[in-house]
Parts: sequence; C-alpha cells; structure tokens
Amino acid sequence: MASRPMVLDSRLIRVLCPLKRQSRRLATATSKIPQSRPWSHPPASVNIDNDQVARLASQRMHPLTLADLVRHGRPPLSAETLFSSANFTLSLLPIRLAHRIEALRNLPFIVVSNPHISRIYNNYIHSLSTLLPYQERRITNLEDEIQFTEVMADLVQTHSNTIPILARGFLECRKYIGAADVTRFLDEHLRARIGTRLIAEQHIALHLSSQPHCSRDSRYQQDGCSSCIGVIDTALRPAEITRHCESFVSEICELKYGVRPTVVINGQPDTTLAHVPTHLEYILTELLKNAFRATVESGKEREPIEVTIAASPDPPSSPLVKMKIDLLPTEQETSDPILPDSCIPGVTIRIRDRGGGISPETLPNIWAYSFTTFGDDEVLDFSNNGNNDALNAISGAGGDSSSLAGLGYGLPLGRAYAEHFGGGVQVQSLWGWGTDVYLKLRGLGRM
Repeated sequence: MASRPMVLDSRLIRVLCPLKRQSRRLATATSKIPQSRPWSHPPASVNIDNDQVARLASQRMHPLTLADLVRHGRPPLSAETLFSSANFTLSLLPIRLAHRIEALRNLPFIVVSNPHISRIYNNYIHSLSTLLPYQERRITNLEDEIQFTEVMADLVQTHSNTIPILARGFLECRKYIGAADVTRFLDEHLRARIGTRLIAEQHIALHLSSQPHCSRDSRYQQDGCSSCIGVIDTALRPAEITRHCESFVSEICELKYGVRPTVVINGQPDTTLAHVPTHLEYILTELLKNAFRATVESGKEREPIEVTIAASPDPPSSPLVKMKIDLLPTEQETSDPILPDSCIPGVTIRIRDRGGGISPETLPNIWAYSFTTFGDDEVLDFSNNGNNDALNAISGAGGDSSSLAGLGYGLPLGRAYAEHFGGGVQVQSLWGWGTDVYLKLRGLGRM
C-alpha cells in the first residue's frame, strides 16, 4: 500500500527548517490575573483574557469539509499559497479552541477540578494562548510561517491523548455527573477534536511537502504518495486499507485465541475515493475487531468474514462542474479549484460476520460511552478486563488498547469519524446468526 504523509512533531520541523534565530521563543497571549475571577473557572497555568475567550466562543465554528482541506491545491505549494493555508488555519483554530474551553468551564466545578480533566482544560488554555498573538496580524513571511507550523505541531502533540485522559477523568467523577451527560460531552468533544486536529495536521503536511523556504531537493516531497494533498489521499483504496487492518487484527486475534478467521473482499475492490486514510484505518480496525471476536467466540472461526465494497453510482448525465469552495472574507483563492468528475460520490463498505449477532439487551447501548457495568468499588480497578465497555476501553482502563474484549466499544468513536464528513455507520443484527455493519463514506470524487 502506498505510504502516506505522517505528522511530525515540532523538534523534527526545527531540524528540517531551522529558524535563523534559534533563541526566538514562541509568544503567548497573557494578561494580568483578574481581581474577581469567576468561581466556575478552574485554575489555569496560563492566564488569558476571559473576555477574549468569550468573544471567540460566541462566534460560529466553520463546518470543516474535505473541500476545505484540499482548497489550496496539490503540493508543492508556492510561498504565497502556503501563507494562505496558514492564515486559513489561523482563522479557524482559535474559535474552535475557545468553544472547547467554554464547554469544559460549563461542567460542574467538582468535575472540571479532577486532575485529568483539569489537565485537558489547561492544554486548551495553553494552545489558545500560543495562537492569540497571531490574531493581530496575517502571516506574510517565511519565518512567521515556520514558527506558526511549529505551533501547529505543538498543538497536535499536546492534544494527542485528549479523549483517553478525559475518559479516565470521567470514570473518577462518575458520582458527580450522569452517564448521559458524559456521553453527550464526549461525543461533542470528539467530533470537534477531529476537525481541530485535521486542520492543524493538514497545514503541517502541506508545509513539509512544499518547503519553499528550504532546498528544492526531492527529499522534501511526499514519498510514494503522489495522490496525497496533505493528509487527504485523493485515490484512497478501501480494499487496501481493509487488508492492512485485517493483518493487524488477525495477529491480535491469533495471539489471544490461537486462531484467525479469514476475510473475503468482494464487490468493487478497485473503488477509490478521496478521504483521510487514518480515519478509515481506525474505523475498519474497530469494526474488524468486533467481527473477529464474535466469530471466534461463537465457534464459527471457519466461516469467513465478508467485506463488500460498493461505490455509489454516478448521477445520470452529471456534467463536469467546478467545485464551489466558500472563501472566508479575508481569504483569496490562490490556486485553480480542483475539478471533480461527478457529484459528491460515496462508498459503502459492508462487514458481515456469522458471530451470532448482538443480543437485544446489548443492541440499544452500542453507541454509548457507558460505564454502568462498573460497581463503585471497581471504578479505579484498571486491571479488570471483564468490564470493558466503551468509556472504559478508550480510557485505557481495561488493559491493552489492542484487546478484542468488549463488544462494540469502538463503535461510538468510529461512527463519529464516519459522520464527520457526511458518512455514517449502521448496524443490523440477526440475533443467533450474525451481524452486518454498513460503513458509508463520502469523498470528493476522482481528482
């Protein structure tokens, strides 16, 4: 399978494109500690203007689309286009971070004071403080763009474990907040985090694949992925991703159970679409984990798991039209728009197993970040592998993250990834026979 661009941390960016003045430090927007601080705000390691946070949080978040991520065209980008990418990124992220800060502040004070949740709150405060200095100016030179990319790498690294840490904090605070409120908060937080991370990662990837400020040597190009625009693979093959995930899950299954079911791919395996490879990898890995576990534990390991790939049919008489991308008031289109050869297409992937299906008692709860299986004396017993529900699994509380235990614990996370760009996940269970899971993806067409 073709290699894809990876996200690099700030240290490696400094090695590839060092600043002329290594001693230059990133500025943070700080303010004096207010005399009368609202009691509901938890302690923060960095002080920022609460009015500024409130002003940003009151603004509507721009709904991120795949078209936004490819709007600047294929790399390598010119310096001016790279500046446009940086300014577009800067126009979105402070508002998104401020929304997350306000959401955390709206939690009960005893909950947000939990060390794990407070750590996430401080991470968001820190990240916003590094972006606020750029609000007063536009990025118009290479040195500022390099520094801004370092800030993006730091943001991605800082928030890499946000959801597991939050989940662990909510496990400890389960006496003070209801399960439904936790599910609602985590679902909203996860969906917002998907977009925030993608925005930052996209600019980092475009920066590293363009490098107008460094040598024009080919070593800075995206090796082996000519179809990639940053983190988007415009010719992504779901069949190849499926085989990659199958290999990973099969090894886990054989290690745990001593056997591994086979996977048969049929339908239209040559189908391609534009999408985020890491998202599809996560979704398919979680769905295959569930299918493998159910198949083996029901004694049907000789029955193959069937993966069917079907591309949505093109609309009749669909003319070739230019993609319309809405630009923000401060943005100008700096490159030719990408031309899809059909209306927004989709791909449906069905994963069918003979693992006995999902019981009627379990089926209504498969989308919940539930932790009701824990007794009060088991909340902090992280060695108990017998109670792996969704919230426990994503917090790392139930043992190794690659464990197959826990029917359906990856479904709420996978559904959030699928729905982010207009897709979805649907489950049809025939109790006593097996389960069909339908994964719907929407792309941008063949480009």
